[in-house]
Parts: sequence; C-alpha cells; structure tokens
Amino acid sequence: RRRAKKDVRENHRAMAKLLKEAQRLKTVLSANADFMAQVEGLMDDIDFKAKVTRIEFEELCADLFERVPGPVQDALATAEMKLDEIEQVILVGGSTRVPKVQEVLLKAVGKEELGKNINADEAAAMGAVYQAAALSKAFKVKPFLVRDAAVFPIQVEFTRETEEEGIKTLKHNKRILFQRMAPYPQRKVITFNRYNDDFEFYINYGDLSFLSQEDLSVFGSLNLTTVKLSGIGSSFQKHTDAESKGIKAHFNMDESGVLLLDRVESVFETIVEEKEEESTLTKLGNTISTLFGGGSSEPAPNVTEPVQDEEEVPPESEKNGKDEDVKDTAQNDEGVKDEAQKDEEKQDDAEKSAGEGKSEEGTEEAGSKTDAKEENDGEKSGNVEAEKDEEKKAKPLKKSKIAEEITVELVLNDLLDPTADDVAASKKKLQDLTDRDLAKQEREKSLNSLEAFIFETQDKLYQEDYQLVVSEGEKEQMSAKLSEASEWMDEHGYGATTKQLREKLSQLRSLCKDMFFRVEERRKWPERLAALDAMLNTSSFFLRSAKLIPEDDQIFTEVELNMLEKVINETMTWKNQTEAEQEKRSPTERPVLLSKDIESKLALLDREVNYLLNK
Repeated sequence: RRRAKKDVRENHRAMAKLLKEAQRLKTVLSANADFMAQVEGLMDDIDFKAKVTRIEFEELCADLFERVPGPVQDALATAEMKLDEIEQVILVGGSTRVPKVQEVLLKAVGKEELGKNINADEAAAMGAVYQAAALSKAFKVKPFLVRDAAVFPIQVEFTRETEEEGIKTLKHNKRILFQRMAPYPQRKVITFNRYNDDFEFYINYGDLSFLSQEDLSVFGSLNLTTVKLSGIGSSFQKHTDAESKGIKAHFNMDESGVLLLDRVESVFETIVEEKEEESTLTKLGNTISTLFGGGSSEPAPNVTEPVQDEEEVPPESEKNGKDEDVKDTAQNDEGVKDEAQKDEEKQDDAEKSAGEGKSEEGTEEAGSKTDAKEENDGEKSGNVEAEKDEEKKAKPLKKSKIAEEITVELVLNDLLDPTADDVAASKKKLQDLTDRDLAKQEREKSLNSLEAFIFETQDKLYQEDYQLVVSEGEKEQMSAKLSEASEWMDEHGYGATTKQLREKLSQLRSLCKDMFFRVEERRKWPERLAALDAMLNTSSFFLRSAKLIPEDDQIFTEVELNMLEKVINETMTWKNQTEAEQEKRSPTERPVLLSKDIESKLALLDREVNYLLNK
C-alpha cells in the first residue's frame, strides 16, 4: 500500500495471486525453515517479495491451530467414546502435513505417534470412489463396512385439547422420531390413538444443545414440515362398527439420509367369523400352491391396503389424573418382522388348541349319542339338533385389521415457496448470468482468434511459400501492422471489448487476404492440372475409339462426336493459353490460372463423356 497507494485487498486479481502464493508458502514451509514468497506484477506493475520463516507463519496462524483438536473432540462426543478406546489417529487432508498441526494434534490425542500410512491428499476422494463402487451394481469390490447415521435428532410435535377437572387446556406433545446418530436406512411408525377427526402435526429438529451458539446462528429453521391430515372423520364414519387402533404415520429415512413420510393410515380392527378348519391335506396343498403359484388369485376383501403386523400399544387409561394423548411405536423393520412372527406363532398355537378342544368335544358328543341310542331311539333326532346348535355357537371368531388411507398435505417450513416476484427475479438473474457467460466466451474466442492470427501470420511471412508471392513492400506493410496489433494486444487487448477485437481481426485479415489467396491457388494447381490432363487424355482416347466404330454399328451421331471434339479442343486451347499467360505474370500478382476455372472445365468434359457412355 505504501508504494502503490492502493489497498491490494480491493483488487481481486491481485488477491488471487497472493492466495496462490500463500498456498505455496504453506507447502514449502512444511519442509523448510524459511521461504522467499514472490509475485511478479502483483498490482500496477509492482512486484511483491517477502521472506517468511516457519516461526512467523505459526504465529500468524496461531488462532487456527487452536481449532485443530475440535474435530477430534466432536467425533469422540458423537460416538460416545473415549480416547483410551482409540487405537490410532490417521491423518487425512493436505494441511495435516503442516508440522504445527501434527504437534497440536499429537498433544491433544496423547498418542505416541500419528498414523501417516495413507495418502492424505487422496484418502477422502478414494474412499468416496470405493463406496460408490460398492453401492453400484456395475462393480465388484472388496466389502467394507460404512455406517451412515442421522447427524441431527428429528422429532414429531402435536397439540391436543384436554380437559382436566372441567377445565379445557391445550397440551403440547413431543415424540422423538430419530435419535441423534440413529443409523439409516430405517423405517419407523408413530401411532396417534386419541384422534377421530382431521388434525395436523409437525416434524422438527430435536434437541440441538450439543451445537455451539455460532453453529445455531447459521443452522437455519428448526421447523421442517407441517403435516396436515384430512379424511380421518370420514374413515371413522365408514367403520363405525369397528374398533379404532389409531392413526399410523409411516416414516422412512432412505439410504441417502432423506426423511420421507411414506403414508398415513387410519387403522381399525373388527371381529369376523373364522372359516371352518380345513383338513391337513387341504392345508398342505394350499401351502404348496402359494409357494409355487405366487399367492392366491382371489381379490382382497377390503378395498384399502391392509396394515402390516406391527406392535400396537393400546390407549392407556388415566394414570395419576393425567390422560396420555398418543402412544407411539417407533421400531426398525427387523423389529416389526420379529413381532409379526411372534403374533403368527401365538395365533397358530391358539388355532391348534381350539382344534383339539373341538375334537375332544366331538368325541364326547359321539359317545353321548351312542348311549342315547341304546337307551331311547326316540330322543335321537332331538340330540342331533342340539349338537348342531352347540357347534354353531362354539364356532371361533377372528380379529381382522382394516387400513383406510388418509390424505396428506405437506407444508415445508424450512424452505418456503418463492413468490412470483422472487421467481421472476431469479429467472432474470439466471438469464443475466447465462448472457454474461456467453459474452465472456465470445470475447475469449475473439481474443484467442486475434492472438493466434497475429502469431501465425508473423511466422508465415518467413515461410518459403509466402515469401514467393509477397513483395517487399507488402511484407513490410503487413509486418508493421501485425507488430502494431501485437503491441495493442499487450496494452489494451485484455481489457478490450468483443467488438474491438473483432474489428481488429477483420482489418488484419483484409490486409493479408491477397497473400493467402495467391498461396492457396499455387498449392491447388498441381492436383487440379493433373486431373485436367488425365481427363483430356481419356476424352481424346474415347473420341478416337468412337470414330473407328463401323458405320453400321455406330451408336453415336456425328453431331455428338463433333460436340465432344469441340469441347476437348477448347479445353486444351484454354489450358495452354492460360498457362502461358500465367508464366509471364509475377508470383506477387493476382493469378489468372484459377482453381475454380480448372474445376469448371473438368466438370464440362466429364459431363460430355458420361452422356455418350450412358447412351
């Protein structure tokens, strides 16, 4: 600032140069005691040089080194572990090579040495690559365990009106849905047992007291989503004869740690008569057909989807004068599966015992019927009717669950929907950025084109092909203009507009256009003239052969042969005259033998010959 009288921090280009040199300084000082940092042309053609020692560098970064133990302490607190349980601390990240960082970290962890057996620069990236390959089905890698967990706790909150001693109050309830560091993917279910009409609940972050005040200030909204449920009242009216088992909300935290509300159901339980027990052979046949046939083809009796077997907590009665609002069950898929298996086992035991009782009852009734027949044949019909009535009365009943889908409306609280003006402003900003990028690309393209043209043309002026066709005066003029344009590029080119760059390029191309034309024509002559000579020879040979055909076998008319002969003669005459005239001209003059004229003569000859051949 003393020399330039300007603050270097206000110049973005200069600051970028300084930061790049500072990065190099940090790397070099990790292995050396001092280093001379230098930047040429930092600002206003002023060079920057400064000698920095490692001690000075450590003093400048003292406040940053104090933060080194923080991530270790946070990781231990999150994992609920102690340093004694940690075998080794492995360094990851390029900055861990700074000696002071290693010194502070070694003192913080209290170990003999730090782990340096992996590439600190590539470790995180390589780990991500291996994890991506493990998740992909296209690669097969050695299995390794990675456990993902929710960083922040998530809870469900709701409010319900309660009445105690004739006084109505609003009670606010909180239920933890996912604890901090809960593993995922995971599914959970919360059951609301005390609602029979539409209501809403809130999904928010839980206790964040483990975060510092600074982290909380940038955390954002703690309220995530408001869930509005509708259709509950109608589901109760539809199933008035069934017992309510609550409103079940099914949550899913997927493999990416994204929380989703899969569905909400109103669950009811009703009692139905159990079908007559089938024989063992029938059961076995049904089981085999289910296994190999993919299940029964009969339609489900209920229109709505049945609920899975989950552990249900019935509504509690009043305890100590307090009425609990909701009973929630939150368990993993495995827990749900275990409970379902237990329920099935209990149900099978109950069916077996019922079957045995029925069998014993049938035996006793058969014995009484035999005795009654021996004593009195007249009472036989009366006993049979009584036995049938008793069988109907003793027929077992079965509980059946019915699930009614509830309409869900999600209102995002942490990310509000933008207004129409916000959307329009965002679109305009995006379009401005796109236009700016396109303008920048066009300018860079024009700058590169001008720069390349200057250097390439300056080089071509000394090549043999170009020196042959340009005079000394033209060469001096073009050389001067190119040098002038090069100097303008150094002074003003990098700040010039796209229009200025294009105008400068257009002027230079117009100046050098004749030279490029003469060189291009001379390069095309050998190939074009060789092709014309070959066509003239072929046409002449064809004409002579056609004239030798006997008159009786002649297929070509005299007019057609005369026309071909005329074209051949005119072409040969033009070629000879033009070549002779071109020989008289200086290479620096505009050529009279043009490649486009040669091509037109070739096309005319080829057309005449092909016409006769096709005939």
